[in-house]
Amino acid sequence: MKPTRRPANPCFSSGPCAKRPGWSPAALDEALAGRSHRSAPGKARIVEVIERSRAILGMPADWRLGVVAASDTGAIEIAMWSLLGARGVDMLAWENFGEGWVTDAEQLRLPDMRVMRAPYGQLPDLAAVDPDRDVVFAWNGTTSGVKVPNGDWIAADRQGLTICDATSAVFAMRLPWDKLDVVTWSWQKALGGEAAHGMLALSPRAVERLESYVPPWPLPKIFRLTAKGKLTEGVFRGETINTPSMLCVEDALDSLKWAEAVGGLDGLVARSERNLAALARWVEDTPWVRFLAEAPAILSATSPGLKIVDPWFSALPHEGRFRTARGMAALLEAEGAAYDIASHIASPPGLRIWTGATVETADVEALTPWLDWAWEEQRGAAKAA
Repeated sequence: MKPTRRPANPCFSSGPCAKRPGWSPAALDEALAGRSHRSAPGKARIVEVIERSRAILGMPADWRLGVVAASDTGAIEIAMWSLLGARGVDMLAWENFGEGWVTDAEQLRLPDMRVMRAPYGQLPDLAAVDPDRDVVFAWNGTTSGVKVPNGDWIAADRQGLTICDATSAVFAMRLPWDKLDVVTWSWQKALGGEAAHGMLALSPRAVERLESYVPPWPLPKIFRLTAKGKLTEGVFRGETINTPSMLCVEDALDSLKWAEAVGGLDGLVARSERNLAALARWVEDTPWVRFLAEAPAILSATSPGLKIVDPWFSALPHEGRFRTARGMAALLEAEGAAYDIASHIASPPGLRIWTGATVETADVEALTPWLDWAWEEQRGAAKAA
């Protein structure tokens, strides 16, 4: 039977993600719309985003953090274009975004690059990563729902740099800052901010590389972090390379203040883990679905992928499985029960539910009966046809 209770907020998209509970456009009333980001008040707002982010995440005091263009993609591409090539590099890919960074690295024609891949639901052999080489990886694979379990596989005495795309992990999972050298993310993921702005965090080791190594390829202006062999410190003091949206800056501040109000990083992690636990209880009791991640230790607490394991579904050709999963998502959207939960187009046909901290656990619990209803409706319609 069709459920009678809908989630209060049906936004379960994996990016842009749900706004924080209680958000409304009134949160932007004090935005410096029409003011320059280089004005004293404008720069102060950007610095406030940087400092509140640092504090919540527990970032070491000697790290630099700045706002850059083009979301997480821009942030990690700035890092790759500026830092890679000094050593060999290991590229880790187990889902769509990791594959994207492999393609970027290939564009640089690096002379010594190894690619370590794993299929959706699994991780590459982390023990094979060479600590004498740089490594580029995503902490959490947004399109697979597979994360690295911890930083134990990263050597404390490494010679290479660790460049980590943490966009769907930061503010929802604890990062071992002592094992990382570059960390990137975007505002529209774990805190439900607005798109197009990225965050770039650099360790002292990364800064040393920037000041001692000049890559052999041209760097566009938007990627340049040094001048005359020295770090452009202004980038990490609120002087952005390009013009940010002051509306988006205000929204980012609103989400950071909310994060502080719910207990900072501890509160955010706890909210995400409760949401995942609610979804996991349903998966455990539901015969037609399982998590795409093949082991609990690598299961994402923010973007878990769901694979449909019913024999009828598994026997369908790929196009049939794709249509069935997309049909379920369309039914749920039409009912106002869930928006944008079809799996990423590059991942196996299934569903993907955002369970980050801005989602309420009660909404996850209200969603799961709708998933069962959509499955029965879509399977019944397909069999009848």
